[in-house]
Order: sequence, then structure tokens, then C-alpha cells
Amino acid sequence: MKILVAGATGVIGRLLLPKLVEAGHEVIGMTRNQERTELIQILGAEALVLDIFDREAVLSAMMDIRPDVVIHQLTSLSSRNFQENSRIRIEGTRNLVDAAKAAGVKRMIAQSIAWAYEPGDQPASEEDPLDIDAPLPRKTNIDGIVALEQAVAEIPDHVILRYGMFYGPGTWYDIDGEMAKQVLNHQLPATDGVMSFLHVEDAAHAALLALNWPPGPINIVDDEPATGIDWLPIYAKALQAPAPEYQKGRQGWERGASNATARTVYGWELLYPTWRTGLLQV
Repeated sequence: MKILVAGATGVIGRLLLPKLVEAGHEVIGMTRNQERTELIQILGAEALVLDIFDREAVLSAMMDIRPDVVIHQLTSLSSRNFQENSRIRIEGTRNLVDAAKAAGVKRMIAQSIAWAYEPGDQPASEEDPLDIDAPLPRKTNIDGIVALEQAVAEIPDHVILRYGMFYGPGTWYDIDGEMAKQVLNHQLPATDGVMSFLHVEDAAHAALLALNWPPGPINIVDDEPATGIDWLPIYAKALQAPAPEYQKGRQGWERGASNATARTVYGWELLYPTWRTGLLQV
């Protein structure tokens, strides 16, 4: 198949490109930075320089390429530019979906998040509603996710990957990442909030497998949702950082997510089933 990967040089994209190429697909990697085209080519794909906010340029490129599949891995999280990330989810996704529909794209796979569900006491399943009534500032994040998922769902054959919190090379939890810095500086308390993690290798592998998955949203998280009082002290010790202070309580939405459907129905197998092994490789 001919596959366009938007966000080809992000932490997921640069792991995904060689997997797609090895599987025999014709891959076009999209980036907005001219200096990253060489990386895309090294990874075996054709490079496309494109600004996702330039609606006419996106439409023109899509009509020229006419891919069979579009994989949407666009974010601005590496730079922690949350305002731009929200704009990507809303405006950027809208441009990408409209162009894909115009070009007759048959399938779209898109990156979403697994901590957008409404409050609850158990790990969320795909049947649980998103937290559309969340208060600010969380609502800004949720509104972006809702806009992204609704737009992608306009393409009938779509898969929405609700990823857990990324860790691994190039993420906030890498040795020089933002979360590592906060832990080293004793700035992050351990709470009762529950989080579901995901190694970036497992995230990329899921995107590859999603080429053949049924339409709809699917939680892509590891097997072990964890409270802050479980994972943070272990992570801090691995960093040789001070032990975190305990801060009682959690937000209702800090519930983690269940990967039961991906594992038992889709047959997804993780390289890193639990953060207890992968998160320590910093």
C-alpha cells in the first residue's frame, strides 16, 4: 500500500517508518522541517515537506499522492508547546481529513490519548465516554481530542489509537526529558492518581498492526495501570534522584485504561508489558 505518515520524524514516526518499509509498503513521510528530510530518507521513505496548517497545500499534496492510508502522528509535544498541539489536533486534523476525503483515501489511523476519559474508579475501556464536561484547563485538552476523533471518524475505515503515556527514547521520561528533570529536581510528588504507560516501540508497532484492525477507538496501553506512589519512587531510584514526597489524593480522571480489547480481541502483544521493566531503562 501507499502510506502517508504525517508526523514522520516524531518519537513514534521515526520508529514507524522503517516498520512500514520493511513490511513492503510505499511510504511517504511528512515533515514541516526541511532539515529532517534526510532522516526520513535514511529511514527508507520518501520525504514530503508540508505545513499542516496550509490547507490548500495539504489538499494539493494529498491529491498528488493519493495514498491508500494516512497515519496521523502529528504532535508538538516534544517542545511542550501545548497551544500548538491543540491547534494541530483541531485545525491540522481538519485539514488532513478533508484532504484525505477529497483524495479518496480509504483508511486513516490517528494518534489519540488514553487519559481523556471521564472520571471513574476503574481503568477505562473504549466504551467509557470521554470527559467532555471537564473543567478548565483540562477541557482545552479534551476539546482537542474530541475534535480530532470526530474528524477522523468521518473516514469510515479509521482506527483511533488511544495511547498511554509515552516513555522510552526521545520522550519526556528519557534521561534528559522533562519528567526526568522534574524528578531529579525533586519537583514531582507521588500521588494516588493512576496512569497507564506505553513504550514508544509498542506504540509504533500498534500503528503498524492497525493497518488491519477493525474501525474505531482502541486503548493502546501496557498491562499495568499504576498509581504515582507505585511507579514514581521506582523511576526516581532508577534516575538516582531523591525519593519523591507523597501527596494524598487523585483527580477522578486519573484512572488509567484497560488494554483488554487490544490484547484479547486483536491479539496485540507488547514488547514491554509493564512499565516496571521498560521505564527503568533510563
